[in-house]
Amino acid sequence: MSTEGLPKWLDPVVRAAQTVEPHQLSRFLPPENGGRQSAVLVLFGQGARGPELLLMERAGTLRSHAGQPSFPGGALDPEDGDPEGSGPVRAALREAQEETGLDPAGVQVFGVLPRLYIPVSGFVVTPVLGWWREPSPVGAVDQAETARVFTVPVADLTDPAHRVTARHPRGHTGPAFLVESALVWGFTAGVIDRLLHFAGWEIPWDRTKQVPLDRSA
Repeated sequence: MSTEGLPKWLDPVVRAAQTVEPHQLSRFLPPENGGRQSAVLVLFGQGARGPELLLMERAGTLRSHAGQPSFPGGALDPEDGDPEGSGPVRAALREAQEETGLDPAGVQVFGVLPRLYIPVSGFVVTPVLGWWREPSPVGAVDQAETARVFTVPVADLTDPAHRVTARHPRGHTGPAFLVESALVWGFTAGVIDRLLHFAGWEIPWDRTKQVPLDRSA
């Protein structure tokens, strides 16, 4: 990992990654034992409209998190190595390449967030932060797994007009984003929300504006 040569606008994200505590990111923290180790790539790039994030939409036929927008990522393989060490970085880059066609050689990893937990699927997730130093073409590699790959300007994510609260049929709520013809919610939206907050990029928004999720969520 290296922070050398990063654009200045990423400085707040670097500082946040170095200081944020697990409980400041999510109320769902990994159990002492169990859970499937995994990693996601939170990739920042420089687009036509300024800073942007790379996201993908999972295929609607998948057993877990079907149809949801998400960061590229997946479970650690044995060859990735220690989940407490560099394993999550290798897994995040490998999965991003497999899902989006991204060239890992063009990604500069500059930070790793604390491990978080997704209770519904039992995944223990390490968010890996990257700078898309040398952008490469991306797209859905396998339509059985990935419906589409897209980038979202950070300006759209911070725009209060695009921010809502998602309400699950079971009653719990969480931050969400209406961007690029998609509703980004759940774990992915939670990480984005916290990054915007701790980087100082958050703009006050109407938290009472709710969007109901359907029962398949």
